[in-house]
This record gives sequence, C-alpha cells and structure tokens, in this order.
Amino acid sequence: MAGAAVLGRLTWRPAIARHVRDESATARTIALEVDGWPGHLAGQHVDVRLTAPDGYTAVRAYSIANAPENEAVELTVARVPGGEVSPYLTGELAAGDELEVRGPLGGWFVWEPPGDRPVQLVAGGVGLVPLMSMVRVRARAGSDVPMRLLYSVREPAAVLYDDELAAERARPGGAAVHRQYTRGAPPGERAGRLDRTVLEAVTIPASERPTCYVCGPTGFVEAASALLVAVGHRPEDIRAERFGPTGG
Repeated sequence: MAGAAVLGRLTWRPAIARHVRDESATARTIALEVDGWPGHLAGQHVDVRLTAPDGYTAVRAYSIANAPENEAVELTVARVPGGEVSPYLTGELAAGDELEVRGPLGGWFVWEPPGDRPVQLVAGGVGLVPLMSMVRVRARAGSDVPMRLLYSVREPAAVLYDDELAAERARPGGAAVHRQYTRGAPPGERAGRLDRTVLEAVTIPASERPTCYVCGPTGFVEAASALLVAVGHRPEDIRAERFGPTGG
C-alpha cells in the first residue's frame, strides 16, 4: 500500500485551471482542479509539466499555497524574467487551460494541526507560499497553537496575500504577522535586511522551543537559519526549504 501511494504521487495527473488571480505585479495564484488528487499537507509542493506542440517539455516545482481541500490545488507563481515556465503561468495561462502536475511531494517540510509546539515561520519573498498554507490550515482547524510569521519582502507592492495577512493579524487567535521590508518601506517604517535585532524582537523566543520553518532564496534561508541558531534555537528545530535559479 505504501508503495502504491508513492507511485501515485509520481504519476502525472491532468489539471485544469479553474481561475487565476494576480497577487502582485509579478506573481499570480492559479487554482487547479486535479483529477484524482490524493490530498496534500501544508508545506508540500508539486511538479508542473508543460508540453509544447512539438513535444518539448519543461518541468518546474511549485509550492502549494492552499490548505488541503478536496481536489483543489492552488499555486502562487512568481515571474522569472527570461524563464520558460513562469512567464506562461503568470501571463498567458487562462481559466480552462490544462497542464499536468505530479505530487504532492515532500514529507519533512510540513506542518499539521493540532501540533504540540509553537510554530515560527520565516519567509523571504515568494518563500511565503508554503508557509501561507500552514497559516491557512491552522486557521481552518481552529488551532490555538502559537504561530508567528516573519515575512521579509522587498516593498509593499511585492507583498503576497496582502488582505488575507492583514485579516489574519487582526483575527482573535490569529497568527502574529510581521513584515520586514528590505528595499522600500511605508512611511514611518524602517527598510533593511533581516538582522538579529529584528529577529529577536518579533519571533518566538528560543526558550519556548518552537519548530521553525524557513523558506526563500538560498542566500536568505542560510542567513535566516544562522540568525535563528545565533539567538539560541537548536539546529534540529529548524526546517528549511530553499530555491535558486532554475530557468523559471
């Protein structure tokens, strides 16, 4: 049975784009209906395959953004200039179009309620996507496990899920959300890279032994993970998911 389940995740499945919505000027969320989707956990990802009329194929991995539900899979994709796949997904794909997905993939960088430890999320840019799935599944489950999100992003125009994050922060019992702008901040806020001072001020203290999930570009993940260790978090309590240039 276990072998069959793994084989199923490695099978390419047809998927139909039910709707798309822009999250920012360069990122779009695509809601897919996947035939025979087995369900997923918050933090997992899928492979997406596009096939050209001449038979050429391109495959890219994308994190799943939504909480698990039926056969729905939502991907938030950032456009990579000069890329092969992301420009199509963020600019040309329309409702009703078809593609193929394989997954869900990944079993270590996941979180499920109820959970028995606090959860600290640290996101850099589009690395927010799998962590947003964790925020959403916590809210859907009505979990009271402490959860904080530190979201490092270039500028207000680049923020993903802006309204939803604001609502989550304002919701009684919602996850605590802090944005760290690295290039351009709103009036009255300081722009700058994530550093130890910021991290210590807004994250769950190491003394509370949270499980930390860090996701973003490789350089960001390495720096954020090192900062977490520097302020007392145990390396075994830090789960990291990183991405680098793949051709988009």
